[in-house]
Amino acid sequence: MNPLHTETLLVIIDEGSFEGAAAVLRITPSAVSQRIKALEVSTGRILLRRGAPVTVTEAGEIVAQAARRMALVQAEADARLTERLSRVPLTVAINSDSLATWFRPVVQRTAERGEAALRIRIEDEARTLAMLRRGDVLGAVTREQTPVSGCESTYLGTMRYFAVAAPSLAEGFEDWDTLPIVGFGPNDATLDDAMRERFIDSHVLRARVSQIPSSESYVEAVRYGLGWGLVARLQAQPLLETGELVLLDDFPLDIDLYWQRWRLESEVLADLTADVLDAGRAVLATRRADKDAP
Repeated sequence: MNPLHTETLLVIIDEGSFEGAAAVLRITPSAVSQRIKALEVSTGRILLRRGAPVTVTEAGEIVAQAARRMALVQAEADARLTERLSRVPLTVAINSDSLATWFRPVVQRTAERGEAALRIRIEDEARTLAMLRRGDVLGAVTREQTPVSGCESTYLGTMRYFAVAAPSLAEGFEDWDTLPIVGFGPNDATLDDAMRERFIDSHVLRARVSQIPSSESYVEAVRYGLGWGLVARLQAQPLLETGELVLLDDFPLDIDLYWQRWRLESEVLADLTADVLDAGRAVLATRRADKDAP
């Protein structure tokens, strides 16, 4: 495959349109289209679905993943030759709660090592795997244990959530249907689904559900009394200890997390993986321990 054509494919995927890719590459949309047509001819497959935004086909996912692998290897080789390893991009997908809590040391260690540029994509842990499969990222925090083709999967730990509310809201609590809810929004369906399935009936009116897509702001909204919510133990415990939040039940919701990354010989990817595993295992619960409420 022509590297120029595969680079163009990746830019289109990142930008979501031929026009956006043209602006990034500083060529005309027609030239972008010609490169993609040439790539599709050479592979014998349709790689993109023309729409708004542009999306990749199954064949396009395979080509995109291969292209990103080659791009990482090339970037790392170029960086070694020029002694500028910091130019190597590391793109990972992670859910908002993990980024706000246990993942922070990974950012710190990456900065201290000075080896690579870190690019983080925020997505629900049930959806990050699709980004890895498409080749959008080289590593992802996911709840799926089975590795994507060409990837390795390692258990990180268990993210524990508790149903909590502000004391003023919890006064007189009798059943879930009487309390307003703080949801996460369309980009974090895992916990929203868990709230519906485990705690509340399907007939709860949408008007009683607020949506706060930011992890930190979500916790604040629950603390203010906007509604009850599922808050990660790492965020809830300090507020439970001070009495700013109270437990609504004693049964945590556990979500196992896995780190999936490309099976690729890369020093910077190996360093990133070590940092992710160290950070996760340092604070996340395990399947065998830490099973009591705080």
